[in-house]
Amino acid sequence: MSLLCEVPSPSRRAVLATGGALFAWAHLPRFARAQSARDPRLVVIILRGALDGLSAVGPIGDPDYAGLHGDIALSLSGPHPALPLDGFFALNPAMPTFARLFKAKQAAVVHAAATGYRERSHFDGQDVLESGFAGPGHVGSGWLNRALEAIPEGDRVGVNGGLAVGPSTPLVIRGAAPVLGWAPQFLPEAGDDLALRVLDLYSHRDPVLAVALKQGLETDRIVSREGMSGDAVKPKGGADTAPGMRQAAQGAAKLMAAEDGPRVAALAFDGWDTHVNEGGATGRLAMLLGGLDGAFEEFEKGLRERWKDTAIVAVTEFGRTARINGTIGTDHGTGTVAFLAGGAIDGGRVIADWPGLKDAQLYEKRDLYPTTDVRAVLKGLLADQFGLSAAVLSGTVFPDSAAVRPMTGLIGA
Repeated sequence: MSLLCEVPSPSRRAVLATGGALFAWAHLPRFARAQSARDPRLVVIILRGALDGLSAVGPIGDPDYAGLHGDIALSLSGPHPALPLDGFFALNPAMPTFARLFKAKQAAVVHAAATGYRERSHFDGQDVLESGFAGPGHVGSGWLNRALEAIPEGDRVGVNGGLAVGPSTPLVIRGAAPVLGWAPQFLPEAGDDLALRVLDLYSHRDPVLAVALKQGLETDRIVSREGMSGDAVKPKGGADTAPGMRQAAQGAAKLMAAEDGPRVAALAFDGWDTHVNEGGATGRLAMLLGGLDGAFEEFEKGLRERWKDTAIVAVTEFGRTARINGTIGTDHGTGTVAFLAGGAIDGGRVIADWPGLKDAQLYEKRDLYPTTDVRAVLKGLLADQFGLSAAVLSGTVFPDSAAVRPMTGLIGA
């Protein structure tokens, strides 16, 4: 089942450029580099549908875990053993790349995490997660776009700032700070002559759209130079399939690795609503986690030397019930996990104020109790990667969130 946030209506400033589903916006923001030799990058992956954190990273050291999560609980024994992370938590066996990165201290997990939203509507939950507001109903812009907009003009350099991957722009990166967009190629390429004639037409009829088209053609130049045109970008699967996740990450990594490419990207992977036949170490959830794991691998390979300065965070709107239901699945819950990966991450650890899984310790006696606000994780990444202040993070990027302090130490020295 694939549940999506509201799809934005097309804007007159969006344009389908040559070389596939490429669109651009006028007046792209320039992006901040740190004063040091670092060239930081941030990738945000939205997992839409609500991820079962207890089957993604199992608290095998909790004596109540196996009984609560039943047939889909992870175990260190059996035909599909989980991958141990420490003495208490173990990773779903569908994620060997993440396990390798974790061992190399380039990946971490934040467990028992959630936004401040406490209902269980996908649409409202995704709205809160991507908008960055405390409650639903704020669909005009996303927190990542506002972070781009908040970067001081004097600290920006002459590269493209943001990238939206997919057929529509995720809410998290929509807003006043424009971004580039890329999706696998669905349409045949237009020739250079046609593109230039269209550009000339818009230059006379619609200067704003002409600027956008010109930027789109520049992005197409990067795509062609990086070997992403033609067969390389023909769709291999949707955003709820393992091949589709890999392909989206592969394209984003190539664009972000370019010297003149974007430094920030947002991707959205669908299909995490696992009410029926979820599976644990195998099955539907394992297939999805394998796709996410493949995306991490594609970013590591594609970013090349840029990997060392990269942070990736994968988050979802809420978790799932601690108990399985009658159809060997889980229903909408609360606490879940956030995955962090990248050469910039100070990894090799599971960050958790573990609440326990006894009935009295569960949220409303049914869900993993959230002890970490996802906004604290996101604030910490933005502060450490790009130097955004606590005041900007609490007032602009995540409005009215002063009580949520940025998590420190997520980025290595």
